Amino acid sequence: MSIDPGWPVALALLLLLLLALGAHRLAGYGLERPVLVAAVRAIAQLGVAALLIATVVDSLLWSVVLVCGMFAMGVLTTSRRVEAPRAWSWAALAMAAGVLPVLAIVLATRTIPPEGIAVIPVAGIIVGNAMTAHTLVGRRAFAALREEHSQYEACLSLGLLPRQAIREIVHRRAPEALLPGLDQVKTTGVVTLPGAFIGVMLGGGTPQQAATAQVLVLFGIMAAQTVTVLVAEHLTAGRLLLPADLATTLVD
Repeated sequence: MSIDPGWPVALALLLLLLLALGAHRLAGYGLERPVLVAAVRAIAQLGVAALLIATVVDSLLWSVVLVCGMFAMGVLTTSRRVEAPRAWSWAALAMAAGVLPVLAIVLATRTIPPEGIAVIPVAGIIVGNAMTAHTLVGRRAFAALREEHSQYEACLSLGLLPRQAIREIVHRRAPEALLPGLDQVKTTGVVTLPGAFIGVMLGGGTPQQAATAQVLVLFGIMAAQTVTVLVAEHLTAGRLLLPADLATTLVD
């Protein structure tokens, strides 16, 4: 089974977009323009991605280059989402700490072959989920540091170091960034059938192959997100991964 471009798909996309816009208008969320922009960008970006993948998929070297480009875009996106564009290098470090060990394990164990057709989708999923975890922990942690600045100062007055004072505030928020991923793992096969499972099935694989691929991806996501959040928390406590306003207020 496959889904080929054509008028049925175009009609379905149009109807789905109208449904989303209608729901936004009915609810009064005022996000109709962002929805339209997101839809246009999704079509354009996926079209370009399809062309790029078709061009590089037969070359492992160029496939790795493409994955690096995806990683760079993920870092840029999450840095902007957490309002810390100047700290992009530290965001990259946190994400790389989560992504690289996962890819190393699945390649070293020969779970996936060192071929573009396997590396690109697996790496893309892991990178995307590491980006999401980084965004969630950053937004929650930075909001808490702004709201509880008096607690930070109180910790300093008690003799705690800045790193310790920041961790007192951030540490209990960090696990919240991991809850969506954990819920996805716990409900897979019961509530949802995620992308890797559906992709293998649509590609002609057996249900057993689809389940194996999905479990592999889910375990990779859990590992990558947990390490990313862990490293991001420590970089934040070290006052390296911070928005500009917090970098100036979280002083000794």
